Amino acid sequence: MGAQLRVYKRRIRSVTATKKITKAMEMIAASRIVKAQRQVAASTPYASELTRAVTAVAAGSTTKHPLTTEAESPARAAILLVTSDRGLAGGYSSNAIKAAERLTERLRGEGKEVVTYVIGRKGVAYYGFRERKIEDSWTGFTDSPTYEDAKRAAAPLIEAVTQETAEGGVDELHIVYTEFVSMMTQNPVDNRMLPLSLDATKEEGGKGEILPLFDFEPSAEDVLDALLPRYVESRIYNALLQAAASEHAARRRAMKSATDNAGELIKTLSRLANAARQAEITQEISEIVGGASALADATAGSDK
Repeated sequence: MGAQLRVYKRRIRSVTATKKITKAMEMIAASRIVKAQRQVAASTPYASELTRAVTAVAAGSTTKHPLTTEAESPARAAILLVTSDRGLAGGYSSNAIKAAERLTERLRGEGKEVVTYVIGRKGVAYYGFRERKIEDSWTGFTDSPTYEDAKRAAAPLIEAVTQETAEGGVDELHIVYTEFVSMMTQNPVDNRMLPLSLDATKEEGGKGEILPLFDFEPSAEDVLDALLPRYVESRIYNALLQAAASEHAARRRAMKSATDNAGELIKTLSRLANAARQAEITQEISEIVGGASALADATAGSDK
């Protein structure tokens, strides 16, 4: 067997093994998307109703609270960026990072200092490589987040929004994550979680409903204090679930593309290997025919 044919066969074996791996990863990601979609569907109504409750409290009171009241001159803003722990998901993490960078530039353009929090090893590695400060980070759960993970991430953020900016607090809280639209479409989005915009909330609900009037016991401020952690935790949890579903969908798409490309490469290498084999066979036949002709000529010359 010629050296060129051996190279083709070795490459075919290597690409075939890679194709098996990418196909398996595609199937695993596809199976996880269904569970992630169910979790998103289950958590969204809770987050929506909690937002509605906060809106009702805010609309029925004049209490100044970090949850609903904007600072007169906001000076510091926090961004929570959600990326993935693992790669092989196409541009999933890089697109979220780009969205966070655009938001950072916009906030700085408004004269605000930006404090960054990151979920996922990809985001941590991005900022670490560029030696840019991260206030806090969390890793190890992006493909299967739980409510406890959301609570851990929410705790320092809640503390930051309840502190004065002079003491290290922030006036605004934004979250950047990838919204799951469908199996083929996932969009990086940035939302301002705090202070809650009542107009945006009404548009989001799309109901245009008139909220009832409430009497608050012991006070509206105490009610908002109780709702603040629940609101932030539920919004982060829903964002984590949306991001997990998006990550699985992006990984499935990337692995399907890799599997298809591997299949095309195997076909190309097989054609080249067949051509090399045919060339070897042709050369061997030519050598045999040439040798036979030379032997016949030598025999005829000796007979004379």
